[in-house]
Amino acid sequence: MLWRNDKSNHIDFTLLIITLVLTTVGFIMIFSASAILAQQRFGDNLYFLKRQLLFGGLGLFMMFLLTKADYRRLRPLAYPLLFVSILLLILVYVPGIGLKIGGARRWIHIGHTTFQPSEIAKLSLTIYMAYYFSKKRENIREFKKGVLPVLGVTFSLIALIYPQPDFGSAMFLGLLLLTFLFIAGARYLHLGLISATVLPFALYAILHAGYRYRRFISFLNPWKTAKSTGFQIIQSFISFGSGGLFGKGLGNGQQKLFFLPAPHTDFIFSVIAEELGFVGVSLLIILFMLFISRGFRIAYLAQSHFASYLALGITLMIGLQAMINLSVVMGLLPTKGITLPFISYGGSSLLITLIGVGILLSISKRLDTRETGRW
Repeated sequence: MLWRNDKSNHIDFTLLIITLVLTTVGFIMIFSASAILAQQRFGDNLYFLKRQLLFGGLGLFMMFLLTKADYRRLRPLAYPLLFVSILLLILVYVPGIGLKIGGARRWIHIGHTTFQPSEIAKLSLTIYMAYYFSKKRENIREFKKGVLPVLGVTFSLIALIYPQPDFGSAMFLGLLLLTFLFIAGARYLHLGLISATVLPFALYAILHAGYRYRRFISFLNPWKTAKSTGFQIIQSFISFGSGGLFGKGLGNGQQKLFFLPAPHTDFIFSVIAEELGFVGVSLLIILFMLFISRGFRIAYLAQSHFASYLALGITLMIGLQAMINLSVVMGLLPTKGITLPFISYGGSSLLITLIGVGILLSISKRLDTRETGRW
């Protein structure tokens, strides 16, 4: 049964299997989506896959290592990890260390590869909020003592990420904060005031950045800009439509052949829709739903408030990102550079996601099944 209580000191094997299946699907689909592109650009059809396997192998190693560790050791690391994240986000702007690609400065050189500090920021903020809310439960309904400190920390990270520019990650951190505050029991008045304050800035960021405004207009009617900003989402629609019930078969998709931009990154779900069809798409969504349900279960049965908030935060970090990516690819949200966890090409994202799962599995070993939960 999905919600059956596990024995003490046993990890959640269902969550582990789902993670391994999703990661494997990611490797397969990255090769399918990127092989021709990699051959044309780099003369090596395994170029993207080999790099993803490198980060995936490191991520899986870290995941199993963290599964053996005690998640409670993360409590004293909440502030140091936050400090490291801020430092790395500052280093992005340092010439010679930060790397600029496609007009955006979001990466740091590490040997022959790159890393995106905003991914670390997502996890470090999650750990910090779990630590903070577990200590400030009695003050969460007070703005000055409960809400303002975590608000300041979150907006400090957003202030470093937004100018990269990375509007998508900045908004994601804001959404993560609001979700955390809501679940922690913050007053609706405070949530409303924060939202009302942030909304004008978000609108300004959209309206005064030409490419963001064009993306928003394309979202409303992509066919009006079919040859420019609406091109990508229209190609995604074609992928879904041509996939049918069972798809064209693995590797047989046509849209990835220089029609669909970024077929191995943000829009890899479109390739899945074309090659594996409605059945493949449905199975993948079911896997993500199962992952989220197992994460919520772990949070509900956790031994302490810190463990509960931490499990909840990691589940939200992965689940919300998956929901946003799927919504963008299906035209339900404006186009944003948000990867699909486990599946999209992006070593930083995969590594941090697997580290997050390792922490979740560590918490699952110490569930208090005698309790009715912390919520």
